[in-house]
Amino acid sequence: MTPPASTTAFLATAPSRRSLRDIVAGGAAPLLLLPAVLFVTILLIVPTLEMMVASVQTQDVTGTIGPPLTARHFVRLVDVPLYRDVLVATLRIAIVTAFLSALVGFPVAMVIARGHPVAARCVNVIIVMPLVVSIVVRAYGWQLILANGPNGVLNVIGSWLGLGRVSVRLLYSETAVVIGSLHVFLAMMVLPLASSLARIPRRLEEAAATLGASSLRIFWKVILPLSLPGLSVGLTLVFTLTASSFVLPVILGGNKSQMIGQLLEQQATAVFDWPFSAAIAIVMVSMIFGVNGLSLWFIKRQLSAGSIGVGP
Repeated sequence: MTPPASTTAFLATAPSRRSLRDIVAGGAAPLLLLPAVLFVTILLIVPTLEMMVASVQTQDVTGTIGPPLTARHFVRLVDVPLYRDVLVATLRIAIVTAFLSALVGFPVAMVIARGHPVAARCVNVIIVMPLVVSIVVRAYGWQLILANGPNGVLNVIGSWLGLGRVSVRLLYSETAVVIGSLHVFLAMMVLPLASSLARIPRRLEEAAATLGASSLRIFWKVILPLSLPGLSVGLTLVFTLTASSFVLPVILGGNKSQMIGQLLEQQATAVFDWPFSAAIAIVMVSMIFGVNGLSLWFIKRQLSAGSIGVGP
């Protein structure tokens, strides 16, 4: 049956399913990207450029920032022993935390990726659930556990075990910051590592075992190389989050174990040295971007060399 003339006219003028694609291909893509571009430009690019300019300017006694341009703020961060020690401590704490998270997270990720489904779900919940709790609450929890006085949980447990008046003094030290950071950021290591381990074909391990390889050799020659993408991502995330952390060093480290985030806050809100604060922020961001770039370079290099790969 022939459709009415009005229906035919409507179908002829109605937009096709490819109309949106045709619009984008016709040059409207920049208009669709405009909101995102404006958002990133106003809230990220412009403040970053202003911070970069402020880091090389001079602040006079009245607080006015302007010419002449100088690089002494960056030199000061490295030249003054107090600031240099803070920078070195930040790198040391971040590296140690990332290394320990790999040691602790690898067995946990193996359980999630290769363990019994019930055990894998339980471990996954245990790892993910702390993420819904505020980092401030978790930091104060560790402060109670690591407290130096007789009311500290570790000291109370020691007295219960008959260890006498042994006093564990971990709070307000780099060790306390590492312990707290390891607990808070462990999920950032476990989740990408478990995803990478889950994609390793079991047949590769079975083939290696058939050829006489021991469990340790299978791990070293098969599992570890193929899990390097997830391991690299986890190390980068833990290092980045630890190095830029502020709450944990303040609550667990105190004044005896300062990190670069605390130094930035002090210079900006207490000393009001904005050029030096901007220089500290630039160094922090550059350090984080450098680690991320190095991680991406390593993964691409290993992939291009065929040293690692992910199977279906």
